[in-house]
Amino acid sequence: MATILIIDDEESIRNLLKEVLERANHRVLEACDGREGLTLYQQNKVDLVLMDILMPGTDGLEATLQLTREYIDAKVIAMTGAQGDKNFLDVAKLFGARRVFEKPFDLNKLLQAVNEELSK
Repeated sequence: MATILIIDDEESIRNLLKEVLERANHRVLEACDGREGLTLYQQNKVDLVLMDILMPGTDGLEATLQLTREYIDAKVIAMTGAQGDKNFLDVAKLFGARRVFEKPFDLNKLLQAVNEELSK
């Protein structure tokens, strides 16, 4: 069982991802912004982070950059609902995200990506 941290300001997205990941036998932690997510990451052994990019306060780009700078083994999958603007996803990759997804995403493809990253 892996521990996965979901960082997203949308409660409905966090709830959906939590349900799917818990059904796949993962432990799930939740944060509503980048600052809270960074704190949870520092306080827990986290195997993977699902990071929303656009959030108030500490956004996902800033949090991804901070995580991947401080923790060389941090695994981040970035997500955004800013459809049609690939710049956010490209920047997330530059900042260390291993994979990126546009919302709405295919839950099966996301779960497959989660499993692939956890197996590395």
